[in-house]
Amino acid sequence: EAGSTISRVVQLTEEKLGTTERTEYDLHFQNLAERADVTKTWTEKIVRDTETVLIPNPQTRVEDFIFEKIEKSKPKRLSNLEHLALDMIEAGGDFGQDLPYGQALIKVGQAEQKLGQCEHDFIATSGICFTQPLRKFLDGEMKTITKERGILETKRLDLDACKNRVKKARSMLGQQAKDGISPEAVLEQAERDLRVAQAEFDRQSEITKLLLDGISTSQASHLRHLHA
Repeated sequence: EAGSTISRVVQLTEEKLGTTERTEYDLHFQNLAERADVTKTWTEKIVRDTETVLIPNPQTRVEDFIFEKIEKSKPKRLSNLEHLALDMIEAGGDFGQDLPYGQALIKVGQAEQKLGQCEHDFIATSGICFTQPLRKFLDGEMKTITKERGILETKRLDLDACKNRVKKARSMLGQQAKDGISPEAVLEQAERDLRVAQAEFDRQSEITKLLLDGISTSQASHLRHLHA
């Protein structure tokens, strides 16, 4: 494993320096990968912005996030509308329920209470039907895609390192054996390693493509959540 890691570092360094060739992903794969990157970026931003609109106080958002992670019920908080409603109703009572001003304050306060409840319902529904599914997508499917793309890139580095070893081994043909191993034997081993690396790269490429193709289904699901 240590040898493979060193080989990958060498391959990546040479690619950065432009002193070696690298296997390029096909155009279809590149388009799928680009769409996944765009989807991840915008979904993260939409979730973050939506949560900011629903719960403007950042401290409250952090508290809610912690309660969600430890699977405990969020504390009941009064919204600004509900605070205003309670103050109006209390003021109306102090001013006199039988007086026009007191009656008006109580009536408006009760209306504010209803608006506050509507606000609570809207925030809860938006979380359940929209932001939570999108966050679940980011924490689940998108993380899996990112992981598998990382594995694919590792397989790609291994493949290109093997290609370079084959190229080097072929250039050594006709020379004397080194450490008792003939150039032909070195080439044969390098070609075996290349076949294995190619098969592993192809397999991982197909796995990653299938996951990237699933983005279309995910976006259709996100559309349903948006309509909800």
